[in-house]
Amino acid sequence: MEDNAELDAARAEIAAMMERARAAQAQIADYTQEQVDELITAMVWAVAREDRSEEIARFTVEETQLGNYEGKYLKIHRKTRATLMDIIDDKSVGVIEEIPERNIVKIAKPVGVIGALSPSTNPEATPVIKAISAVKGRNAIIIAPHPRAKLTNKKICDYMREAIVAMGAPADLVQSIDVPSLDKTNELMRQCDRVLATGGEAMVGAAYSSGTPALGVGVGNAVITVDDSADLDEAAEKIRTSKTLDLAASCSSDNAVLVFESIYDEFLEKLKHEGGYVLTQQQKDKLQSVLWQDGHINAKIVAQPAATIAGQAGFDLPEGKQFLIIPETGTGPDHPFSGEKLTVTMAFYKVKDIDEAIELTNRIQAYQGQGHSCGIYSYNDDNIMKLAAGTRTSRVMVNQPQAASNSGNLWNGMRQTFSLGCGSWGNNSVNHNITWRDLINETWVSKPLAKTKELPPDEELFGKVIGKF
Repeated sequence: MEDNAELDAARAEIAAMMERARAAQAQIADYTQEQVDELITAMVWAVAREDRSEEIARFTVEETQLGNYEGKYLKIHRKTRATLMDIIDDKSVGVIEEIPERNIVKIAKPVGVIGALSPSTNPEATPVIKAISAVKGRNAIIIAPHPRAKLTNKKICDYMREAIVAMGAPADLVQSIDVPSLDKTNELMRQCDRVLATGGEAMVGAAYSSGTPALGVGVGNAVITVDDSADLDEAAEKIRTSKTLDLAASCSSDNAVLVFESIYDEFLEKLKHEGGYVLTQQQKDKLQSVLWQDGHINAKIVAQPAATIAGQAGFDLPEGKQFLIIPETGTGPDHPFSGEKLTVTMAFYKVKDIDEAIELTNRIQAYQGQGHSCGIYSYNDDNIMKLAAGTRTSRVMVNQPQAASNSGNLWNGMRQTFSLGCGSWGNNSVNHNITWRDLINETWVSKPLAKTKELPPDEELFGKVIGKF
């Protein structure tokens, strides 16, 4: 009876939030492009200005005990700005695309209410990025945070709500589930119009099973190749930057590095110079026992400093060491370091050439992370394109710090997001970086062509197969 009462209460709470969200969305359904863009600009400014960025970064680390101030600050202060810049000039109201050769015009329409999940690992910028993507499409959004980040989520949503009201729009365009529960999250996914799920595999799976159209993301386990044409100093610095960003809270953090044998020893020294520490077999065994418990990553060591992780494993790190390097040869469940670790640890492999790198990348990601991403440090276009063609991946970062680049950055052309589709390889519905364009409906207007197309004669259309059977 008690369980039924809790479920009924969750259903009623979400229904009331949905009613407010629908009323708010109706008020902006006919907003002009200028009004929409002013709204999302105000929403970002409310959290990204200097004083708020510093406050949110500190608050997030204090509440979640994940990552570090520097990483959180970069996300709330810089990533949100970059996302706004990325979408502000996009046309999302009225006619958004014309295809003259097909005489087709596409008109954007709101979806309604977006139900969004926000993870504990990136709770500072995820609500902002999802909220402005929703409002860019003239939708409302309700955000269900991970319980470990509920206060951070509320703080950020409250700031955005204040900004929305200041711009003359209804606050309930953005709502936060302030006291989250599994029942409430499931109800949100059932009652909303589209689910935007970022979080653990179980929650993404629940989103796809909710009966509501869902956009989910797959497991990260980025594999990075360093070939014999790479600038080794550049590669080592960028791998360190990526591996230590927000203490590897990102699903795009470098989890395995594959190095050509001809440069293996030299490159390992470069990584050590950048703050890498190579574990002995005994230390590796100790680390494995604390990194995984009952077959799952130990939540207590996720996104923690290297010294903290080593301390829990029973060994000390020399001064200045920021990340852990684990020499590895195997893949799969018997070699857990080949999987996603969500810590400043990387598996380190030796490969003969690009063909072996491709084969090993696919084996590693067949275990975990297939469809998400891989990277390569190389100035050999043949190797770059061979890796891209031969791996089951949605994105390949070339000579870039993986964690900071997959989801878009100022130095590349990827769309800015924290929601990375992994295609059928990762059991997702899309491959691309998810943005506002995924949170609208589109009406296609088709007019007759100026000249009707004509079917070619059979000899032309079927010429290559006629007579073959």
